[in-house]
Amino acid sequence: MEVLRWIWCSNHTRLIVSARAWCQAAAQKFSGGIGSKLCGTFIFNMWPKFSISRLNEAILHLIRSLNAIICNSNTIVLLFTDLLPALNGDAKTMNFLQEVVDIMLAYIVESFDRSTKVIDFHYPNELLQRNNWELSDEPETLDDILISCRATLKYAIKTAHPRYFNQLSTGLDMVGLAADWLTSTANTNMFTYEVAPVFVLLEYVTLKKMREIIGWQEGHGDGIFSPGGAISNMYAMLLARYKMFPEVKEKGMSSVPRLVAFTSEHSHFSIKKGAAALGIGTESVICIKADERGKMIPSDLERRIVEAKQKGYVPFFVSATAGTTVYGAFDPLMAIADICKKHDIWMHVDGAWGGSLLMSRKHRWKLNGVERANSMTWNPHKMMAVPLQCSALLVREEGLMQSCNQMQACYLFQQDKQYDLSYDTGDKALQCGRHVDIFKLWLMWRAKGTIGFEAQIDKCLELSEYLYNKIKDREGYEMVFDGKPQHTNVCFWYLPPGVRYLEDKVEKMKRLHKVAPVIKARMMEYGTTMVSYQPQGDKVNFFRMVISNPAATFEDIDFLIEEIERLGQDL
Repeated sequence: MEVLRWIWCSNHTRLIVSARAWCQAAAQKFSGGIGSKLCGTFIFNMWPKFSISRLNEAILHLIRSLNAIICNSNTIVLLFTDLLPALNGDAKTMNFLQEVVDIMLAYIVESFDRSTKVIDFHYPNELLQRNNWELSDEPETLDDILISCRATLKYAIKTAHPRYFNQLSTGLDMVGLAADWLTSTANTNMFTYEVAPVFVLLEYVTLKKMREIIGWQEGHGDGIFSPGGAISNMYAMLLARYKMFPEVKEKGMSSVPRLVAFTSEHSHFSIKKGAAALGIGTESVICIKADERGKMIPSDLERRIVEAKQKGYVPFFVSATAGTTVYGAFDPLMAIADICKKHDIWMHVDGAWGGSLLMSRKHRWKLNGVERANSMTWNPHKMMAVPLQCSALLVREEGLMQSCNQMQACYLFQQDKQYDLSYDTGDKALQCGRHVDIFKLWLMWRAKGTIGFEAQIDKCLELSEYLYNKIKDREGYEMVFDGKPQHTNVCFWYLPPGVRYLEDKVEKMKRLHKVAPVIKARMMEYGTTMVSYQPQGDKVNFFRMVISNPAATFEDIDFLIEEIERLGQDL
């Protein structure tokens, strides 16, 4: 170890060359291909891109492997059967898991390094051929398993990278990551208090706190963590239907009249998908017009409700959006609440993307009226940067979820247990097996406090305003809609010189439609950054920049602008 450190201190480049040569020489001293594996592992960790973190990890792995050889030549080829619960498997288990942790830590450090790629892109068929991903009948050695771990992360997208802006969920929180590791270690199910006592209580405490933040009196109500915003939205639709027609639970859709739901034309596709899954049908979801900023128009909502009633349909559900996926628009919740109250319709707020702004005193006004909703979807795995997945459905009426979904399976939900059965939350969920999603959010909240989340959210919105101000009057850029964005969504076209001055508008739009896909493809091939694009209505492809990554800075925004221009200059 001291020799290696001396080489390192002397000269980084000489270390790479010397270590490689030394490793290849050492490989010849071992039989059975062991030395080749050690050498291959060492080089795999250092190449193709040298970095101190990668070098650290490679050296540690090499030294541990050599120690294993020196200490006991009979334990070189290890299999999963050598790990716990195998007799005397504790030391081997600890060594194996430490190897895995070293791999992950090196990846984490590299993910925050701006000099590294966001993505090492390969086409699917190329990536399939690059490694052996096939499953075999015989077990692989633990060395092979570690190589698979390295390969998996090598080709993974670095979603923690400060220049990764592709999705609404970005970044990597260290406390959240630790909580996720602990959750997997506990490896339990959320359906009863008896098998998940602490996690069930933490879910109870956290959901109550979230309901208080929404504005429901003393946090009364109900809720559950589900596998994403789409499922949370479907839960809301399910509850709305049951609230109006409880007989549907036993007798099905044939027992109820034709139901119709209403949502903005800019809303998430999960509203229609939920209607399809529940047997209501996508044609029973009526899309309400949005204004030029993407906000639902209340007058059109009321007109369509009246129109549906005149046709004999029964309006039962309105889904307003707090932070639309593309424009980041916030529907006028107060006006929508008035209409829902007037017509006695369940009001749901899909705040999967924008709900976290409730944590910010500066920005929560954008959700004024949410306290009047019957239910709300809120995804902490987006703006709060909780590791995926973490989505909550909050419900104002307590007990409704239980009566809607319970099946009272006697092998799980026995009625003569020794504790308060209200903590057996599994029967109010659609799932039986339910992953522990709460601990990541709870532990991060303990670490940051509400003010920590507030500062994180405010910073992201400040960065989006900075981007907007930088490009709104910059040559070659055109905003998709006028005015400062309400959320971190900044939607714009980049017009390369070859498109910028075209006078034929039809030809200009035709060519502009191809610009964003080409620039995005080049971003991925170079691995420098990632940002999404899409069309919207009659608008051709444009970039949709979203900022939820706590690691992003003003310099990263500057880099994005320069990179778009560099990659699109010749188009």
